Amino acid sequence: MYATIRTQLLMTKFMSDTASRLLGSIAKPTAAFSPLYQQIKGMLVRALDEGEWKPGEAIPSEIELATRFQVSQGTVRKAVDELAAEHLLVRRQGKGTFVATHHEPKIRFRFLRLAPNSGEQQPPQSKVLSCKRQRASAEMARSLGLKAGDSVIAIRRVLSFAGKAAVVDDIFLPAALFNGLSADILTSYVGPLYGLLESKFGVNMVRADEKLTAVAATTEFSTLLGIEPDKPLLKVDRISYTYADRPVELRTGHYLTDHYYYRNSLI
Repeated sequence: MYATIRTQLLMTKFMSDTASRLLGSIAKPTAAFSPLYQQIKGMLVRALDEGEWKPGEAIPSEIELATRFQVSQGTVRKAVDELAAEHLLVRRQGKGTFVATHHEPKIRFRFLRLAPNSGEQQPPQSKVLSCKRQRASAEMARSLGLKAGDSVIAIRRVLSFAGKAAVVDDIFLPAALFNGLSADILTSYVGPLYGLLESKFGVNMVRADEKLTAVAATTEFSTLLGIEPDKPLLKVDRISYTYADRPVELRTGHYLTDHYYYRNSLI
């Protein structure tokens, strides 16, 4: 008798759970679904990530890509348009579409957020203070997708504009991706840091998340920036990502904003 009642209860629960699952699948579309152009976009990002087309190189035409993926040219165009809007690709009138590179001025200034209150934006002068290997702390490891204790390259540098120090950067990079990076390489290179990491190590920074905080200058930062202690600074914590949203840089910058402002665009 008790076995019969237990069996009936189990059957009732099974039927109720099954009905709930069926109703749930009818009520909302599956999370796995995405429009065709988004699928093509994902395939293009995968090709970029695998190095099929290098930064600065032209990608195949929309007609060629449509043939490759067996979709319409309009579907390819929509995918390419989104990648161009996200600065992964660059369209050039009459020439085609190219993989974005940090050696282009407009891409360089996209990541250089400090702009002068007056006059044109100028590239900063970089002075490398140190470049060494160290073990990742638990917080670093979480931010960079590493294991605590994994090796990272720690860089400290000062950025100056017109000879006046304005930024102290503390940068942490996964050592496995940037093997051989040294102070000598950083010092001898002329151009943006992301351009060096792209051309020498094949890692392309494509986006970043930032957190901004107002802080008072410590004795250490006041010395490096040539200012009095406790002067207000803008602290910027950044995590930069390569393709497929993989974190590859952790950075903390302390910015002096007497003659500059931190610009941002909301899209």
